[in-house]
Amino acid sequence: MALSWEDLAGASLARQFPDVPDAATDAAAAVHAIGDMQTQTARSAFIGLGARFPGITHEAISTAYAAGTVVRGSTIRGTVHTASPAHYTVLAEATRVGQHRRWARMLAISDDEIADLWASVEEFAREWRTPEELREHLLGWLAQHGSSRSRGAGDTAPGRYLAFAHGGLVRRPASGDRWEGQGRPLYRTFERTGPATLADVVRLHLSVHGPSSRQDVAWWSGMSLGSVDDGLAGLDVRGEEAPDGRTYLDLPSAPAARDLPGVRLLPEFDALLCGYDPKARDRFVAPAHHRRLWNESNGMLLPPLLVDGRISGFWRAPGTARRRPLEVVWFARTRRPSTAEIEEPVAALEAALGITVTEVTISREQV
Repeated sequence: MALSWEDLAGASLARQFPDVPDAATDAAAAVHAIGDMQTQTARSAFIGLGARFPGITHEAISTAYAAGTVVRGSTIRGTVHTASPAHYTVLAEATRVGQHRRWARMLAISDDEIADLWASVEEFAREWRTPEELREHLLGWLAQHGSSRSRGAGDTAPGRYLAFAHGGLVRRPASGDRWEGQGRPLYRTFERTGPATLADVVRLHLSVHGPSSRQDVAWWSGMSLGSVDDGLAGLDVRGEEAPDGRTYLDLPSAPAARDLPGVRLLPEFDALLCGYDPKARDRFVAPAHHRRLWNESNGMLLPPLLVDGRISGFWRAPGTARRRPLEVVWFARTRRPSTAEIEEPVAALEAALGITVTEVTISREQV
């Protein structure tokens, strides 16, 4: 029998909302259990953990970051992700494979030279470095090893970004311990926990996001379908067809599907959306609602509202003040969350983000 979107959602919810003993105090175990979190908006890690493990605190998450039991840096698709060191090692491998040829082409250097450049950056960043220091190192390397074209490319905004976005570095806030803020970063070389393979990349995705199509894995990882197939060749997987006609793959050890009643306040770029090909996110969101949430022109996503395991709105708590109001918006023709249902997710948000919500409003929007 073919899988339904509801089947796929239930299977994915079991992985993204797992039972983790002591998760409220062990942020490292909580992060490792859900695999990876897209966090170019720094607060997303705090919000995402609060939504999944109510009671986890801002202090617990910040302490895990400071201790290095949770790390953050630019990896898959060139975006910032938070993960455990073991999983960040896998993300780094996906990044090198997925971005290798593209960046070599952008800088007009060979495949071998891009690997040498990355190694040079990592050696330079054995201590914490500013973006400006990394940029100067990149330009110096290109001046010595590259052509006039590559030196020009290195001085562009995309070229400068390549100095820290190859998966080999992690970042921290330069201003101290405000890990939830968007302040100025510092970068340092990431010490991998061991070797990683393409099979490890695909296995990680299926274990925390599956069942998934080849296209889902390719989009999430930034790798080609050919690289995904190479990774699948080393795995024992099963496949079933879904409503879009694609085959959805999963590991034999996958947990049983689960329901998720009630309300959750998810972060921007949550895995329930960003773990999958944008063309096939129907398991969690209707296409019309997806278009409202995702601004394709700038890539930004509104923080989703999850009701009974389905994304059916968004929420806002604008600003950076410790005390602020919160607005919940639900889409017409979906179930309206009640005021009582909002209380627990608001308390989870307050604990994880270290804020006080002064008032909550609930409104409806036509889509």
